[in-house]
Amino acid sequence: MHNSERWTVADIPDLTGKTAVVTGGNSGVGFETAVELARHGATTIIACRSASRGESALGRIKESAPSSQSRLMLLDLGDLASINAFAESFTNEYEKLDLLINNAGIMATPYSTTEDGFESQFGTNHLGHFALTAKLMPAISAAQSSRVANVSSVGHRSGDIDFNELLLSRSNYKRWRAYYRSKLANLLFTYEMHRRLERAQVGNIASLAAHPGVARTNLAQGMGFIGTLLKPIAFLFVQSAQMGALPILRAATDPDAQGGQYYGPDKPHERSGFPVVVSSSPDSHDEETARRLWEHSEELTGVKFQI
Repeated sequence: MHNSERWTVADIPDLTGKTAVVTGGNSGVGFETAVELARHGATTIIACRSASRGESALGRIKESAPSSQSRLMLLDLGDLASINAFAESFTNEYEKLDLLINNAGIMATPYSTTEDGFESQFGTNHLGHFALTAKLMPAISAAQSSRVANVSSVGHRSGDIDFNELLLSRSNYKRWRAYYRSKLANLLFTYEMHRRLERAQVGNIASLAAHPGVARTNLAQGMGFIGTLLKPIAFLFVQSAQMGALPILRAATDPDAQGGQYYGPDKPHERSGFPVVVSSSPDSHDEETARRLWEHSEELTGVKFQI
């Protein structure tokens, strides 16, 4: 790409009149995504677990986008009751949802389970967002043209889906395996939703994905002592959260972006750079796996998708 073709925040169209929800919008690339959506006129809802962290992020967004309609709504993706309550209060207050950015995630954390007993990384990163998207479908359908952008990771390439044990047990738990699996699931979900929308000839909703490359965020907190040791060195090889947010912003706002696309940075190994359409692993395009994962996800969450 030539410099002149590099997609930046300057390319984000005016989003006045649009409503956006960013999960995990209180820190890292989620925060940078929320800031830019607000700056470009979208009513931006930060959906996060912690009221105090959410309030402080909201304060920072209002500083850089004083005229924006931004607000905080509490959401715990590791709790189906919280997801239901969020969707209900959103639907009661807003007529439509133009942009849903499923960004929140936990990475390589020690074994734990969600409120509903799911292994936490798969439960939060995939099942929580799956249920949230399903619950918000009426609002997403009500928009003239809406997008669901799911945030995956280069790590999806190391992911595997094993239906004999979709939710790793304590005895079989490997923190990176669980993380990579959840990120592969994000893409399987994105592409399967795209296919279902196409089959149902739903023209006003697009399902896309993006990944931030290797960005400076506080995800590494889950990595413990080693993470702390490596942090100063790692920072030399990663890009800022602002750059990491660009693929997500492009998937969410570029008028030319289309359902089924996956955006990431353009430099080698997709670690850094400007956002372009990138490819994902053959496993992520396996339609049979995607269909089964969708069915399992509906069963586990008790949520049915209306497409």
